Amino acid sequence: MNAPGVGCGIVFMRDGHILLLQRKKSPEIGAWGIPGGKIDFLETAEQAIRREAFEETGLEAGSIRQLGISEQLFHDERQHWFGILFLAETFSGQMQLLEPDKHGGIDWFPLDNLPATLTLPTIHALELIRQEA
Repeated sequence: MNAPGVGCGIVFMRDGHILLLQRKKSPEIGAWGIPGGKIDFLETAEQAIRREAFEETGLEAGSIRQLGISEQLFHDERQHWFGILFLAETFSGQMQLLEPDKHGGIDWFPLDNLPATLTLPTIHALELIRQEA
């Protein structure tokens, strides 16, 4: 990647738990993170996050709002990303692992007992949520 990429991520919360997926691909292989992905050309960030969330988890975001921005620099992989972060205020559907080639697991984690390794967008989203509290 020679120029920054633009992506998006979304936080799904339920009963004090956050939905996370374990990455199988670079960058951040093995880390747990919020659903998300690349924004396609001529696709709005909101369209992209609704698509990515459904493709990855089977959940359909209802009311969503922007949390902020996450910037990630991965020097070893020569990747640079800007991500627009969202919070799903409502959602429906049944959680499923729909992309096993990209993700090694999916689960709800209590906010006080998160996996040891989190993706940068997830860390940034959690910081933004804590600032609002």
